[in-house]
Amino acid sequence: MSEDQKKQLEQQLWNIANTLRGKMNADEFRDYILGFIFYKYLAEKMEIYANGILKTDGIKYKSINETTKNGAEYIDAIREEALETLGYFLKPNELFSEVAKRGNSDIEGQSNFIIEDLQKILINIQLSTMGTESEDDFDNLFEDMDLNSTKLGKSPEARNEIIAKVLSHLDKIDFKLEDTELDVLGDAYEYLIGQFASGAGKKAGEFYTPQEVSMVLAKLVTTGKSKLKSVYDPTCGSGSLLLRVAKEVKEVSDFYGQEMNRTTYNLARMNMILHGVHYRKFDIKQEDTLEHPQHNGLQFEAIVANPPFSAQWSANPLFTSDDRFSQYGKLAPGSKADFAFVQHMIHHLADNGTMALVLPHGALFRGGAEQHIRKYLIEDRNYLDAVIGLPANLFYGTPIPTCIMVFKKCRENPNDVLFINAAEHFERGTQNTLRETDIDRIIDTYRERKVIERYSHLATLQEIDDNEYNLNIPRYVNTFEEQETVDISLVSKKLQELEKEMSTTDEALLSFCKELNIETPF
Repeated sequence: MSEDQKKQLEQQLWNIANTLRGKMNADEFRDYILGFIFYKYLAEKMEIYANGILKTDGIKYKSINETTKNGAEYIDAIREEALETLGYFLKPNELFSEVAKRGNSDIEGQSNFIIEDLQKILINIQLSTMGTESEDDFDNLFEDMDLNSTKLGKSPEARNEIIAKVLSHLDKIDFKLEDTELDVLGDAYEYLIGQFASGAGKKAGEFYTPQEVSMVLAKLVTTGKSKLKSVYDPTCGSGSLLLRVAKEVKEVSDFYGQEMNRTTYNLARMNMILHGVHYRKFDIKQEDTLEHPQHNGLQFEAIVANPPFSAQWSANPLFTSDDRFSQYGKLAPGSKADFAFVQHMIHHLADNGTMALVLPHGALFRGGAEQHIRKYLIEDRNYLDAVIGLPANLFYGTPIPTCIMVFKKCRENPNDVLFINAAEHFERGTQNTLRETDIDRIIDTYRERKVIERYSHLATLQEIDDNEYNLNIPRYVNTFEEQETVDISLVSKKLQELEKEMSTTDEALLSFCKELNIETPF
């Protein structure tokens, strides 16, 4: 898919989203537009799969009449196969294209009212998985799509009209699902998630990581690896960061994630399925990661995260006996959960694994319990591998500068910690962005552990100890640029010359004023 084709597709999708834009805020219409796209994906996947089964019989899935005995037998057989392979089932009359056609029909005597049917279909997708392995992955997946909401329109007819219009627009887009080399739909989905995040501000910024930052994290944790046994994100949001890691290697066996927000959790599961991740290969849970972890006893080869910056958490004293926190002697403060997430992730990191997470800059140098935890991680465990400073204003909803911390339990370079100051290397805009060259420089410096003047430094453990475990990057990477020496005598001479010139100009101006008989300006 060319860049032009991609842009055309993105424009089409954004135009469809605009159909709903005036009726509700970005957060709300996101749930509808992404939900409809997901339904279209499931339906087309179902149709392609069923047609493959029916190929030897020379018939198409859409042509099957389930009211006949023969048709019912076909449907039952395909249902059994689909539930095993796809994890869900749709009847021929429940396919997206069929519903879109009915919704936009102008045939006399034929109703184009589809809301009730569509709501039932979305429920039926979930019901089809009951009692199967995929049940948890489809549970309440469409719960944010209330087709009877007055936000879509005041009357049922108005709501039906706008839904039918959106379905019609989407039906005309070919997502090329049969071409396994292309991930058109996945790319489109990512595009829309990003667009909604930028439009929804701070609230969206809590779960969406800009693509270029995701890329840096993904490249860091996949360094030296072509396959991963597992990847985990404890604050997985829409799941984009997990999927980004998969793009950096040939294969990821299993995906794990946890997300507190219910709507975003639904989005993450949809995103996984849309990107062709089989339901058996991902395990996304909905709960508060710090308070109620859902993957106890598991360790992961790669861990990535963009936790909510300096979030509050309970810091319950009972956690001092929790295996995730007990060895440190102190809990992260209740007003700033940053290091609680670090501790949680360290606990789940495999011995051969790498973890990278985004934190606010303050996590590098704040004192108290956080300083104590930093000291333990570096002095006692020697887990810290690198600290990377990022530019300010990269994230939706906050202009604050951020950093990436990289940890390994078994470090190849145990005698030093790499500091990279990438804070000054970016493309300036309303929302600052990392350019491809900026990303490449960060990753190349990390992988080669290069020392570059005013950009990177290898700090010994003694150096960090001397700084009392303050990891503020300017302490290690000198960004000071020496200015040219100023020749005072030369400056004085130039000032004298300027003074003479000004005096001459003033005299000329006075002369003109006298000749013209006008008041002088001084």
